Amino acid sequence: MADPESREIELLGNSIEYTVRCSSEATEPRIDVDIHGVTVVIPDSGETRPPELLRENAAWVLEKNRKYDSYRKQVPERRFNEGETFPYLGEQHEVVVEKRPSSDVADGTLLLAKHHVEDTSVKRALETLYRRKAREWFEEWADQYAAEMGVEYEQIEIRNQRTKWGSCSTTGTLGLNWRLMMAPQDVIDYIVVHELAHLRESNHSEEFWSLVAEHDPEYKKHAEWLEANSTQLIFSKEDL
Repeated sequence: MADPESREIELLGNSIEYTVRCSSEATEPRIDVDIHGVTVVIPDSGETRPPELLRENAAWVLEKNRKYDSYRKQVPERRFNEGETFPYLGEQHEVVVEKRPSSDVADGTLLLAKHHVEDTSVKRALETLYRRKAREWFEEWADQYAAEMGVEYEQIEIRNQRTKWGSCSTTGTLGLNWRLMMAPQDVIDYIVVHELAHLRESNHSEEFWSLVAEHDPEYKKHAEWLEANSTQLIFSKEDL
């Protein structure tokens, strides 16, 4: 699929760039404002007019966009070399390249298989390791929380989402961003619980948040951490 075309609109005297994305998972139109910019997400029906939606929410869009403009200045300068450190489950781990059958994580280090690095690069080998660990971690905890919450999901897709950390389709597919593996464990758990809760409550109703709170009593704290530290989960400048 081609990248969404960038558009421009004037909101309260400010020129704002935005993109439009159609989603089969969206039941109603919404505006996403994050580290990557402004995105209008609309259902496949496409009946929504993005400019009107943006003008109706102009003050909110401008406030959020200014906040993320300052966040972008906090994006870490990653160097993809042996000896550098990267976050894993909220803790800094040193990148080590060594002769081994496969990459792994152990004792505060990100152990990259030398043959993989030589065939690709430190960056590619590191991303592959994060993605593999993400699948292992997400499946383990999704199974545990699903059992506790009395819900069933269909499958987990490891996503490369640019505008959100997780999603839940009407068919029960959980989409989870592999970059979450850089966040603390309790923050990852919050996202898993959040998306599983949508299998019971499709909207962010009081019932939805009550269900989330039942399985993550500190969910507000975890959501605030994710919003405040989203720049620390940016893998490379190419993510922007």
